[in-house]
Amino acid sequence: KIVAMQDKMTMPETVSFHRMDEGTEDDYALLHKQEQNFITALPSRIVSALENLEHSLSGYQVSRLEHSLQTATRAEQGGADKELIVAALIHDIGDDLAPENHSQMAAAIIRPYVRAEVTWILEMHGVFQMYYYADKIGLNKHERDRWRDHHWVDSCEKFCRDWDQVSFDPSFPSKPLDYFIPLICEIFSRPAFSPDIISSDT
Repeated sequence: KIVAMQDKMTMPETVSFHRMDEGTEDDYALLHKQEQNFITALPSRIVSALENLEHSLSGYQVSRLEHSLQTATRAEQGGADKELIVAALIHDIGDDLAPENHSQMAAAIIRPYVRAEVTWILEMHGVFQMYYYADKIGLNKHERDRWRDHHWVDSCEKFCRDWDQVSFDPSFPSKPLDYFIPLICEIFSRPAFSPDIISSDT
């Protein structure tokens, strides 16, 4: 009996319903509490996802994690602010689950926590990065020119030119992931979609 009681006490609380339209106020209060706790742990899941890049797409002289660390280190050295440094760190975080649209995945992850310019840079960096290699595989390296009149085009070009496309160097002294964890915690612990952070510009 004691063992059974202990097992029951350690079981996680669950809702009473099998269909959402049958849920009670207590059910949804429980789910809201659980969701808030889950959101609070987002920074640690971001770190874990970055660590997984160590064993992601191969063929380069550095791992995808090392590439990300180099990009973030170069962003910091280039005078980027916190939002852009974290964006540089996670810009390829979608490689594993969204190899055909990793840019959009990274942008969606960071969108609630940074200004719109940073989100746009991440969303478009895959296209802008093509300038440096697309002609080698029979594609249009000037695809980015379709956005030539956009007010953040220079920011995205700088991101790719100065930080992203040059960060495949096994001899580059990048900062370790632990160095960036405080920034990850700061950015991904912000209130989501705060009007003080999110710009209305599109």
